[in-house]
Amino acid sequence: MMTELLIYSKRCFIEDQFIESTIHIKNDKIHCIHSGVYKTSNLPFLDYENLIIMPGIIDAHVHINEPGREDWEGFDTATKAAAIGGVTTLIEMPLNASPVTTDLAAFQLKQDASKNKLHVNCGFYGGIIPSNKDDIEDLIKAGVFGIKGFLTHSGIDEFPNVSKTDLEAIAPILKTYNIPLLLHCELTDDTIPEVINPKSYSDYLQSRPQHWETNAIDLALDIQQKFDIKIHIVHLSASEGIDRIKQHKLETNKLTVETCPHYLFFNAETIPDESPIFKCAPPIREKINNDKLWDFLLADGFNFLASDHSPAPLQRKQLESGDFFKAWGGISGLQFTLPVLFTKGKEKGLQTEKLIPLLTKKPAEFLGIDYKKGVLRAGFDADITVWNDSEEFTISEDSIQHRHKATPYLNETVFGKVIHTFVNGVQVVENSKLKTLQQGKLLLKDR
Repeated sequence: MMTELLIYSKRCFIEDQFIESTIHIKNDKIHCIHSGVYKTSNLPFLDYENLIIMPGIIDAHVHINEPGREDWEGFDTATKAAAIGGVTTLIEMPLNASPVTTDLAAFQLKQDASKNKLHVNCGFYGGIIPSNKDDIEDLIKAGVFGIKGFLTHSGIDEFPNVSKTDLEAIAPILKTYNIPLLLHCELTDDTIPEVINPKSYSDYLQSRPQHWETNAIDLALDIQQKFDIKIHIVHLSASEGIDRIKQHKLETNKLTVETCPHYLFFNAETIPDESPIFKCAPPIREKINNDKLWDFLLADGFNFLASDHSPAPLQRKQLESGDFFKAWGGISGLQFTLPVLFTKGKEKGLQTEKLIPLLTKKPAEFLGIDYKKGVLRAGFDADITVWNDSEEFTISEDSIQHRHKATPYLNETVFGKVIHTFVNGVQVVENSKLKTLQQGKLLLKDR
């Protein structure tokens, strides 16, 4: 689709600050950026006044579950939700699809399954399991953005957890291709209390203690140091891991870490019993813990923020039984990352100028696509999010584009509404409604 237009605002986020600018979009790129108001008689001029114009959000941690489990989500609904939430690029995880993305054939099936369903850009990770060491190089050559592994049971039997030995076996390949190893850091042991009430959130929280995370982080840091490879710790929830991570980051730039909106927005004390809609792993912890995650964020400790969108059908979430231990662990929240973080961030003193890069430039750097995405700059892809930081709204079922409407964010009142989204130069969301579909591109990591 050929497009050429001008979009203007008093607040365009350029070079880490808000500047009055007019952005000239030509086809799928930012053609140039004019200071102030720039109009020409032959091009449409979209005046967004005081709305924030920023790079499209890049969500580097999403579970879409297709092929094989598209009744859990699927490319069509996930990427519609992404677009409505101002997410223009997402990277999809290797598990929860069936087959899991652990060899070349499965990777090809996943790409085929996404055809004609991508409303935003989408790339993929490959997975490491004990039996597929010989497939890792093929996956890397085929264009995955990283290799993901679990140090505890993933919840999916086809994606078993790996040992330190398994990870050390593939470390030289990761080193050769300079590809990150993404780790779910929980190492299970038996030092946990007996479950008295499976419907109690406190019982669930105590069943996944902080030391499971910190022991796994220690293992990850040891591998990083030994092989000098890139290691990425996904969804940090345990504040006891922060000092280890800080110390290790002083010694290398090859350690990165993310956290997720749900660890920053909710606290264990306010999660009711019999409400497994809040279940995730690692769990949402107590306020005193989560305040330390915020301190780390405000001190530039996290490399970026990601949704870890992991939806499931209502029966899998055990909403009727209320059993935390039988329920699927995963938070459905792809569409709400920006307002959730912006709203809580306002309370915590997080400047918008600091939040935006954590959702745009920083994940682009992690993925190695920062030469074309993540900032508003001439020659870059025209992936753009326009939002109103002063608009308050309540998250309602009829606004949710996810396949399943159940989410812990339902009925939360938040600030920061996405009004327009552009993907590859085409307006896909106008006035918070889907406008043009199938404008996303399949992304493969450049080798």
